[in-house]
Amino acid sequence: MTSEKTTTLRRSREDVVKAAARLFAERGYHGTSMRDLGRELGLLGSSLYSHVSSKEDLLVEVVEMGAALFEASAQAALQSADEPERQLQALISGHIDVVVDHLDEVRTFLNEANALHDRYRVVSRRDEYESVFREVLADGVERENFRSDLDPKMAGIFILSLLNATERWYRPDGPLDRFGLVEEMWSFVAEGIGLDQTT
Repeated sequence: MTSEKTTTLRRSREDVVKAAARLFAERGYHGTSMRDLGRELGLLGSSLYSHVSSKEDLLVEVVEMGAALFEASAQAALQSADEPERQLQALISGHIDVVVDHLDEVRTFLNEANALHDRYRVVSRRDEYESVFREVLADGVERENFRSDLDPKMAGIFILSLLNATERWYRPDGPLDRFGLVEEMWSFVAEGIGLDQTT
């Protein structure tokens, strides 16, 4: 009893959410039980439920953290430059930074949000994030910076599909660091949208 009380004092809700993000990313939402989470934190059931009401409550919090990270990245990209090509480059760089720095939250956001009963909030936030890419691409077409026949909606889907897949294969100890990854991704995208990479 004494050790449980001592452990509880050392655990915050932030600790619980971080552990949940890690387990959801590794095992999936349905593959993670509250007992698993308690073991990960060294907490018994009663102590764990003093921090959180349910497993779905934790999933909501982790997913919303992921959404907020991407939204903040998009806003920073838009404010970083006026030219659509620079904004798009910043969107790609920012997305990769979020993936590399917050891999557990990103994996949960991308792969486990469908387990939520109230999915529409997440879908809506994903759509808003995607719309930033579409608007920048459309602006680039309108300004004649990008290919005239570029479909901003399809191009946005393609680019985000590439970016979102990064969480599946990227490893920090792999051949590319984040800067190399951004450079390779931008080179690929720039060619696809018809941008002169010497500009």
